[in-house]
Amino acid sequence: MHKKLIGRRDFMKSTLAGVGGLFFLPSSEWKHEIKIVESRGKEKKFVYRTLGKTGLKLPVINMGVMLTDNPSLIRAALDSGILLLDTAHGYMQGRNEETIGGVIKGRHRDSFYIATKIGLPQNRTTGLYLEGATTEEFLKRLDISLKRLGLDHVDILYQHGVSRKESVMYEPILKAFEQAKKAGKIRFSGVSTHSNEPEVIDAVTDSKIHDVILTAYTFKQKHYQEVKKAIARASAEGLGIVGMKAVRGAFQQQPTTQNIVASFKWILQDPNVHTVIAGFTTFEHLETDLAIMNDLTLTDQEKLELQKEASIQGLYCQGCRQCIGQCPEKLPIPDLMRAYMYTYDYRNVAHAQDLIGLLDLPNRVCEDCSFCRVKCAIDFNIPKKIRDVARLKDVPSLT
Repeated sequence: MHKKLIGRRDFMKSTLAGVGGLFFLPSSEWKHEIKIVESRGKEKKFVYRTLGKTGLKLPVINMGVMLTDNPSLIRAALDSGILLLDTAHGYMQGRNEETIGGVIKGRHRDSFYIATKIGLPQNRTTGLYLEGATTEEFLKRLDISLKRLGLDHVDILYQHGVSRKESVMYEPILKAFEQAKKAGKIRFSGVSTHSNEPEVIDAVTDSKIHDVILTAYTFKQKHYQEVKKAIARASAEGLGIVGMKAVRGAFQQQPTTQNIVASFKWILQDPNVHTVIAGFTTFEHLETDLAIMNDLTLTDQEKLELQKEASIQGLYCQGCRQCIGQCPEKLPIPDLMRAYMYTYDYRNVAHAQDLIGLLDLPNRVCEDCSFCRVKCAIDFNIPKKIRDVARLKDVPSLT
């Protein structure tokens, strides 16, 4: 019997067909328009989508500024055709917004969009708001953010880091949004979520209050199909969908250019995702992200790379909250896993410290139990990671 030899192309096709899991949509199902834009003196082809009922037409990749305070990089992003800068009240203890304010000073207000986020005190274990989470405090923080940015309004204001449907409908914050819109301090309101995303997205959709959702969405999520379904429902109701965590948290080590490109193309295959915020920190990353918008088609090799990476544990905490309640010390394990990711994947120790400073950790962390009762859904060595990252609370602040 003669063995049938197959070529590399046929092998790639058969391998992809036989590997279950990740969805790959044909380009005919994508919803976008192509624009020729001027990018630092050159004409480039960018893919644009409309951010739901806001009507904002955005390139499919914009800038998440959390990881950089380099004004030259932010300025280059805007000069290259990126329109939306995403920040938060708490990033770099306010310096992130201040840096953006310096960059946009003197620019025509119609030439960029600003999104920021405000978080209020939460029980880090339950995800519910604490007594200090008031309408007055929310509006106070908004005014501080506007002053830092040098603006009289932001285009999008998010309720930051929501993980429970009850928090979506928290009355003091809803009142704050209402008052801020009435005062002209925000154009559109939204909710950001890093964990329990399907529940939060569905709650935002059901509320019929907000305009935009910012959600973690990556091929590394074990529940990405649930996130995809919730996003589709929200988009059908007119909500603008902004994706995050497309690349960071997805790899065991610093991602290659090929991995970055494949990861962004994967999330942008979903026609219900209108834009993704990229947390680039170098000019090389900026050029890579801009180039992606020329063609969103995944090559066979990129598909294989994604399938391979999807099977590797990586540093991405799923945010499933299964660990909540298992720890007898009631440690905020998902937050600690995020701090670990910020430290060892983002390489941003200062941001990890900022998060750990909010957690009110005991003096001794993961040192008194003879064995750990927590069973992680993706088999993280929880006590080892916690001991490793909790040390940052005793290190002098880097910010």
